[in-house]
Amino acid sequence: MGQAEVWRAVWARVRGWGCRVRARRSGRDAGMATSEYAVGILVAVAFAMAFYKVVTSDAVSGQLAAIVSRALSATV
Repeated sequence: MGQAEVWRAVWARVRGWGCRVRARRSGRDAGMATSEYAVGILVAVAFAMAFYKVVTSDAVSGQLAAIVSRALSATV
């Protein structure tokens, strides 16, 4: 076995190792797990509830009604 053949064999091993490492890394964080989906849904529901409370409060409802009535009574 000549020196060139040895280097080819070594580089083939190195390339194979690099491909295996990249394949393992890319598959590990491909997406969210079920628990992460559950936490994300809980946060979204909590945000929606807080937003609903703010929008349905008396102060915000009054301001929104005033904005709508001004928009409807505006002259062009």
